[in-house]
Amino acid sequence: MPFDDISRTSDGDVYVSPRYLAGSTGIGDPALAPLLDLGWELEHDDLGNCYVNAPDRKVRLGYLPEGQDDGLWRINAYNDSFGPPAWGVCFNDSCPAEFVRAFTTALAAAYGRGTDAYLATPTPEDKVQDPFLVVTPLIDRGWEFHQPEPGVFAIRPADLLASLEFTAGPLDPEGELTSRTARWHLWAGTSIDRPAWYATASTNTPVALLTAVTACVSDPAPLPRWREDTHSYVKGMVQLTPILPPQPPAPTPLDIQRAAASRRPAALPAVSVPRWSTTSRPALPGPRR
Repeated sequence: MPFDDISRTSDGDVYVSPRYLAGSTGIGDPALAPLLDLGWELEHDDLGNCYVNAPDRKVRLGYLPEGQDDGLWRINAYNDSFGPPAWGVCFNDSCPAEFVRAFTTALAAAYGRGTDAYLATPTPEDKVQDPFLVVTPLIDRGWEFHQPEPGVFAIRPADLLASLEFTAGPLDPEGELTSRTARWHLWAGTSIDRPAWYATASTNTPVALLTAVTACVSDPAPLPRWREDTHSYVKGMVQLTPILPPQPPAPTPLDIQRAAASRRPAALPAVSVPRWSTTSRPALPGPRR
């Protein structure tokens, strides 16, 4: 439905489709919840950033609205809590929180299973840890492979307004954690240089965590957003459908019968009605004198 049509039929709330062209809601709580529900420790700094730490300090999440760049969400895992990260993931400040929540939900589940799950290294020879599993949800939903440049493989939807890129060959481990030059690069929009939003993941990020994100990003269900806030979706590229108030259920035959009974007038009380003979009529009163 065109944007102008919605302005006349909706109170402002809309569904955004495709969901990968939705934007940030500016609310981080839903994505933090899966980890906080496990009892992970929440800390804040003086700038308004917050940090969530696993009990063993081997997984850390930073929510950094006052960070040094647009990397709003930075999540790292460690073999040694005092060593360099084993893997790192970043979601920028325009990324829908629903995609971050898909990751943190999978991370919470993996953490519950132990280090073999949340530190599992992708391995093509292992059918459970095969990196190809990351793109399976995209293939199942019609995304197709492209090769934008040598050594880079991409998979994109039919409208070409999103892309998951995989870079082959050796990469700088530190650069994967601090820049967009990472093994996995997911973005939406028309330009990789100026994406609507992006996310990156380093080489050793577990397959199950990334697959949760690609399944969420490619889900055909739309995301709810606000019509007046054009930062919450990519204006001019999305299909917007008004969110209408819920309609009451249609009445059943029993409902109709009960309603009719409630409107039926009460029975009149019995009264004494005089009966006249069919053979004579009562005398009329005479004139007054």
